[in-house]
Amino acid sequence: MEQTKTQLREAVMPAAELKWTRAQMAARLASDVQEGTIMNLGVGLPTLVGNHLPKDREILIQVENGILGAGPNAPKGEEDWDLVNAGKQAIQLLPGASLFHHADSFAMMRGGHVDICVIGAYQVALNGDLANWSTGEPGAIPAIGGAMDLAAGAKELWVLMEHSTKSGESKLVERCSYPLTGLACVTRIYSDLAVIALKDGRATVLDIVPGMSFAELQKRTAVPLAQADG
Repeated sequence: MEQTKTQLREAVMPAAELKWTRAQMAARLASDVQEGTIMNLGVGLPTLVGNHLPKDREILIQVENGILGAGPNAPKGEEDWDLVNAGKQAIQLLPGASLFHHADSFAMMRGGHVDICVIGAYQVALNGDLANWSTGEPGAIPAIGGAMDLAAGAKELWVLMEHSTKSGESKLVERCSYPLTGLACVTRIYSDLAVIALKDGRATVLDIVPGMSFAELQKRTAVPLAQADG
């Protein structure tokens, strides 16, 4: 019997190793950003998205420390350390970019002028609750930054994160056990295994890493999953 491409890939690569790389995760998310979007990229993994945005779409990246029109990371050796993102990475500016006061940047974030915020997370609940600033460990240094402002102010909040913790526990959970950043604010999750939309207490799988079955993804996820039509 002739094997499908998926079956062949599963035969070569164990299910435990099927996942998108960090660059592929960022590129997968970037492919869904539409023309004319104003977006904010959180520190860490989300900053990679700026390196993969489609060249044929006008997409403006708003940076928390006061930039609109940020470009990709600066090439090594060409850094201008007066131009950095919120994660202190040297970046480039696109033609027409503007620089402004930190307070004006937060007014933009809080006033609903950011279409999409891409942010990392420790946990996301089925109802869209976000926990991304603390694991609640005693003595841990708080690192909230502008996450609460963005969770409340962005029109859409997309989370870019690994699907599971280092110990293999699902980061998509029924209810967050870590301190919350925002309530019912996450609309979509891009993990190293799948793209999942959250709406009305339902998690719908929009895409899945090639070679992985829906059953295997469900086994690694702590909440019930639904398949998108088609």
